[in-house]
Amino acid sequence: MPRATEATAAAAAARTASPSERVDALRRFAAAVRRGRGLHVASCAVLLAVAMTAGAVAVGGDEQDAARALPGVSRAVNADVLVRGDLGTAIRSLQEHVRRRPRDSGAWATLGLAQVERARTDGDPSRYDQAERALARSLALRPGNDQALAGQAALAAARHDFAAALDHADRALERNPYSERALCSRIDALVELGRYAEAAEAATLADRRRPGVPVFTRYAYVHELRGDVRTARRVLHQALASAAGPADVAYVATALGNLERGQGRYGTALRHYARALAADDTYLPALEGRARAQAADGDRAGAIVTLEQVVARSPLPGPLVALGELYEDRDAPGDRAKAREQYALVDAWTALARAGGVDVDLDTALAAADHGDTAEALRAARAEWGRRRTVHTADALAWALHRAGRSAEALPYARRATATGYRDATFLYHRGLIEKAAGRDRAARASLTAALELNPGFSPLGARAARAALKDLEAAR
Repeated sequence: MPRATEATAAAAAARTASPSERVDALRRFAAAVRRGRGLHVASCAVLLAVAMTAGAVAVGGDEQDAARALPGVSRAVNADVLVRGDLGTAIRSLQEHVRRRPRDSGAWATLGLAQVERARTDGDPSRYDQAERALARSLALRPGNDQALAGQAALAAARHDFAAALDHADRALERNPYSERALCSRIDALVELGRYAEAAEAATLADRRRPGVPVFTRYAYVHELRGDVRTARRVLHQALASAAGPADVAYVATALGNLERGQGRYGTALRHYARALAADDTYLPALEGRARAQAADGDRAGAIVTLEQVVARSPLPGPLVALGELYEDRDAPGDRAKAREQYALVDAWTALARAGGVDVDLDTALAAADHGDTAEALRAARAEWGRRRTVHTADALAWALHRAGRSAEALPYARRATATGYRDATFLYHRGLIEKAAGRDRAARASLTAALELNPGFSPLGARAARAALKDLEAAR
């Protein structure tokens, strides 16, 4: 089969909205790209994007019969009610609503926001174009309405254009200073731009204006980034106590699980993930968190089973890389090939995401530094550092430089990644190996020891490498 035709066939395989079929299409696309050296990846990604959403159209489309089978929604303008419920049902109901009432600007804004959330949860960034069209329709009907502006802020943040997200959020807040969505998007944008002091002020302001679960979780994360884990934990427990429904319980319990896992408290983390999944057994972030905690706690088999469930429904870079590394760590017959498949799926997803207007340089840098082209990792990390200077981009650039053999140049960025007090074992591990390569053995021992004391199971491959590096350092004393 000609290579372009092969990619077309892979795309055509995703004509339904079934998660398993979408993932299968992504796998076939990845295989076609690997075999087709002359294939234009971006063009094929566009084709795949169209196919992946052919059965879930936001503005017009082919699902009229399915949509008409659902009741109309007089509450269509209430974004929070719909987005916290069943997104698939909400989107189909909203599609029917705007077909019957095409001049309802609030419904168009809500539809756009729901599509943003759907894209973020199911790993299908091609939905962002649909969200953009719905939000534009809302603004054409009612220029400057705060719902659509807040939706544009959420869309820009989802595409990792955080400067635009901040601008849209500010414009929405000029119209409605109490917009929860805009207040939260403003915090997110400032965090992702590395403007942590301003993010803390924005979180305090949001807490005064619209206290609630979305604001509480962001307030906690701002404190965690500044090294104040105690306050972050306290605020999240308060948020969990105030959670009103299953979606909020799942969201906050997962955030608590992630916090405790990062501090090496795996049993506590697993209890939080269990509570999240008791509230919503389909909540993918909780499943992913549970898998990572299982792996850290020594249950590699359970972690693999859980992560396989996650990537079968949402093939995002984070869980794909984690599953690939677990296969490498197990190293049973066929596991090396399975690991390579996960890393190839990351490449396919990033091509699809770029076609959907998403900045994926940070994802590219992190995955490629360990499992791909180190030159591409460095290019992507430098590009991301040019846009935003966060602890995460500092760590990514430091690691990409180290993997490219430029450890002395990497060291200032590794230090910057740990300068806010944020307690992350991966950052400490990266810094330790960079210090070791730069000949700073004493500092390397301190960083590597701190990483393993904080979170001894932070990564199946990384933790092993950290212990081996410490052993080498001790032998050289």
